[in-house]
Amino acid sequence: MKRKSIHVAFAVLLGFIWSCKAIPSNRIISINNIGTANDKGIWLTHEHILVDFIGADSINPADWDHDTVIEKVRPNLEALKAHNVSYFVDCTPAYLGRDVRLLEKIANEFNLKVVTNTGFYGAGKNKFVPQFAKESSAQQLATIWTNEFKNGIDGTKIRPGFIKIGVDSQNPLDPIDEKLVHAACLTHLSTGLTIASHTGQAKGLWPQILLLKKYGISPSAFIWVHAQFEFDNEEYLKAAEAGCWISLDNLAYETEQHIEKLVFAKTHNILDHILISHDSGWYDPQKEVQQLNPYTNIFEVVIPELLKRGFTEEDINQLLVENPIKAFSVERRTIGTN
Repeated sequence: MKRKSIHVAFAVLLGFIWSCKAIPSNRIISINNIGTANDKGIWLTHEHILVDFIGADSINPADWDHDTVIEKVRPNLEALKAHNVSYFVDCTPAYLGRDVRLLEKIANEFNLKVVTNTGFYGAGKNKFVPQFAKESSAQQLATIWTNEFKNGIDGTKIRPGFIKIGVDSQNPLDPIDEKLVHAACLTHLSTGLTIASHTGQAKGLWPQILLLKKYGISPSAFIWVHAQFEFDNEEYLKAAEAGCWISLDNLAYETEQHIEKLVFAKTHNILDHILISHDSGWYDPQKEVQQLNPYTNIFEVVIPELLKRGFTEEDINQLLVENPIKAFSVERRTIGTN
């Protein structure tokens, strides 16, 4: 049996397991709370507290101190209170500095519903994929990620609220990147977690969407991360038609460029597929001097400008409340049902 056929057969088995032992749908899993789709808080859907780019096989949590990190990020997190932010999605994956115990302290101290992730990050020519993962099968990786969902991360009871992977934007995908997508598909079928994939330009999006469809997974279970790096806006229309989420998550920088993309989305009636955030922060253990960008540009600059350009309060609510709830709801999404 060919490898891809094995993957799909395994997916069918996971679907059967799901049907026998289903997880309640429409749940939002954060570090200190399991909410529902009725929780209408404001979201930041792609941010970072800490990122360490030293490489998967060199990273060491002893390189940072929780109290030091918290004091450095404190002003930026305190600033969120004025904007009534409820959900803070930390997109740092394992082997890039994911530290769920640190995130738990932050969630409790700053009264935030912090959402963490499972998965591995293949972008950057697989520098951040540990060696064992390069040698493992997609099924083996999916087992690791599903175990984090069922039993907790790094010896804690903290569960991921989504799957974070990364690919280098090319078609065809790098073989390791493609394996990560297979593993993410298998994990989605066994957990219902949404797949958020660091992708960039659309040329790397389409092979991932094709793989989802081979597993019978609706693209509504997929977030196209860093879509702002695609300069052909027509690709956004194709992605919305396909059904995936389009994440413009760099709104701390080049604000005018991103505002134009949002105006395009409103003009073409695809705001219901758009997520916005800053991709901001973060504490870097490898740097002596920390320069942390704030998480407030959307509220202080972007929203006022959007309102000047004809956006309504309903539009803003859709971007910051309605869309994130739908995107991050834990629900097994198959073609024909979502």
